[in-house]
Amino acid sequence: QVQLVESGGGLGQPGGSLRLSCAASGSDFGLYKMAWYRQAPGKQRELVAAVSADGTINYAPAVKGRFAISRDDRADTVHLQMNNLKPDDTAVYTCNVKSEAYPEYDYWGQGTQVTVSS
Repeated sequence: QVQLVESGGGLGQPGGSLRLSCAASGSDFGLYKMAWYRQAPGKQRELVAAVSADGTINYAPAVKGRFAISRDDRADTVHLQMNNLKPDDTAVYTCNVKSEAYPEYDYWGQGTQVTVSS
């Protein structure tokens, strides 16, 4: 019933910007942690950024200062603003929402490809 739809991926230039969005539907996500993960071929999936229900934000060291996560609880949407892109940012980016009250409610999107190349 819960569906996460990511958008905004594609080809970015080094030093450029992309903005990812994830629209969640099928529940009330006000008490959910919302996060972006990424995985490059041959590498482990890593947490990129997360924002909890109370607004606490965490970033991976590799993206701190370049990326910004935000949430719009009225729209049940989480965004990832990606600035100063680097080739190492190339990965499949996947949205995750997880209930802080009932952590067994843990949902993933299908992922969106981000490629950073000149």
